[in-house]
Amino acid sequence: MIGTTAPSHIYPSLAVIAELVRRGHRVTYAVGESLASLVEPTGARVVPFDSLLPQGEESWPDDPAAAMHVFLDEAIAAFPVLTTAYDDDRPDLLLYDIGGLAAPILGVRYGVPAVQLSPAYVAWDGYEDDLADVLTPMRTSATGVAYREAYAEWLRDNGIEADPWDWVTYPEHCLSLVPRIMQPHADRVRESVRFVGPCLDPARLADRSWSAPSGPVLYVSFGTGYNDRPDFYRLCIETFGNTQWQVVMSIGRRVDPAVLGPLPLNVQVHEHVPQLAVLESARVFVTHAGMGGCTESLWFGVPTVAIPQGVDQFANAAMLDEIGTGVHLPFDEVTAETLRAAVERALDRGPRAAEIRADVRAHGGVDAAADAVESYARLR
Repeated sequence: MIGTTAPSHIYPSLAVIAELVRRGHRVTYAVGESLASLVEPTGARVVPFDSLLPQGEESWPDDPAAAMHVFLDEAIAAFPVLTTAYDDDRPDLLLYDIGGLAAPILGVRYGVPAVQLSPAYVAWDGYEDDLADVLTPMRTSATGVAYREAYAEWLRDNGIEADPWDWVTYPEHCLSLVPRIMQPHADRVRESVRFVGPCLDPARLADRSWSAPSGPVLYVSFGTGYNDRPDFYRLCIETFGNTQWQVVMSIGRRVDPAVLGPLPLNVQVHEHVPQLAVLESARVFVTHAGMGGCTESLWFGVPTVAIPQGVDQFANAAMLDEIGTGVHLPFDEVTAETLRAAVERALDRGPRAAEIRADVRAHGGVDAAADAVESYARLR
């Protein structure tokens, strides 16, 4: 497994990796050394490298092509570490996150399948035309051209003549960890993509270190990358404090709980909570609409108030609204009144969320993903 050194990219694959280890496969997981501890409990052997990825949202380039180039730079820098690890111990199969750009090249090098584990939307036939207003300016910009040229040179250095945009957009093999209902234009997705749905970690599912309070639970979390929002947390406390809601807030490490002031009895503030346990009890989830949180909310049938902060979260929020399980609330429109109204609207969408829960779980999850990986290994 070639991973991406970001928690939101690591968590979706962990259960699949652990299941492959449980089935007796010898598994390695290449990832930046700083996050090796997330992978080690799976039983996979970590192949560490020095990650170049910025830590925290403020460190990433605003320009999308420049941000993509960061992932490319990381892959190129890590490549010698990976070839040193694998040239004398060649894998039978390569798995990779969407940011694990070295894997398909290693697949060509070793003559083995490379299978993407995608925690995000996949491209569909007509993708470039449908998104031309966004993709064309990005790809023709100075940073887009530089990205393509650097990627093409890396491919050529490894004996691969391919258009970088096609190479990165349409992987030869892909397992989508996103429910089909969340995938735009799912009817136009290529047959090379198999939808196995969310693969939730059994250890996280079994975590009972948090106990549900008495009363309806309103869960508030902006994940690991966009959680430096003290003003928003204070607004949530002011809006839902001393109400019927039992408010559970996960705020991360960058906000000192003391700055939020005194807490009403019905409000809990934590640096971290076992999210799956909280979602199992929640009536509504106020989220930044990261894909991990979106799919987990669908798994548990919890309606959402989606307040996107960046990258794919705007599309995720719109999709949750479209399928009827979420309410999209732009961040610049958040007030006590709009937030309260959005939570009430989301609560009304509970029956739809419960309906979709069964469909999401029917994808097969961890077992289906591990079965698919084994089938790809037999292609050698």
